[in-house]
Amino acid sequence: MKVRSSLKTAKTRDKNCKIVRRKGRVYVINKLKPKLKARQG
Repeated sequence: MKVRSSLKTAKTRDKNCKIVRRKGRVYVINKLKPKLKARQG
């Protein structure tokens, strides 16, 4: 999982990427390509 300051580019890398908020953190998840996971902050 990549930790980034901004998820703007992370969410546009693949059409299956979704933005999810969990415990005050913002995540980008992709069920088909788990390599594209990212977290903000």
